[in-house]
Amino acid sequence: MTVAERLVLKRQRHLKWRALDPLETVLMMLCGLLLFGFCTTVIFDILTREIGRPWLWLQEVTSTFFIYAIFTGTAVATRRNDHLYLTAVADTLVGTARTIVEVATRLVVLAVALCFIHFGWLNFLRGFSSFRMPSMTPIASLYAAIPICGALVALFTIEQLVNGLRHGFEHEEPPEPPPHVASIEPIAPAPGGRT
Repeated sequence: MTVAERLVLKRQRHLKWRALDPLETVLMMLCGLLLFGFCTTVIFDILTREIGRPWLWLQEVTSTFFIYAIFTGTAVATRRNDHLYLTAVADTLVGTARTIVEVATRLVVLAVALCFIHFGWLNFLRGFSSFRMPSMTPIASLYAAIPICGALVALFTIEQLVNGLRHGFEHEEPPEPPPHVASIEPIAPAPGGRT
């Protein structure tokens, strides 16, 4: 099994276009890199402060990793139905009632995504007049994550709406394989009856 096959979630496959699987793979790998970068810069920030030689620019890098990880994670979690999605109510319903709840939920998510795009773009444009210290990088570099996230969430929500209305939102999920657990062998008694 390739890395891409392991990163693309098989759950609710009927709501996904295979053409977007590479995008999900890239986003999952990007989330991992951003999380690694965030943790690494936090560690270096702590170490450099402890030795009395702080790198002040590390806080900027850390906040950049953190913000992009949040918005990238939001986008990929939308495709995987792990975030911004209420399944508890919808899973208890069938037929038309389920379709109505599923569509309504996704329309709310789509509205939020469109707000991310619109207001995120406005903040991005305004961000060129404010600067981060000490690098003097425009704060727009952080705000760019918001409309990008909105565009991805909108894309994945439309994907689910189209496929759900075409194929139905209810679908039998293949059983998930149980997690691998190593077997524990009993300890053989030692000669003479002692264990």
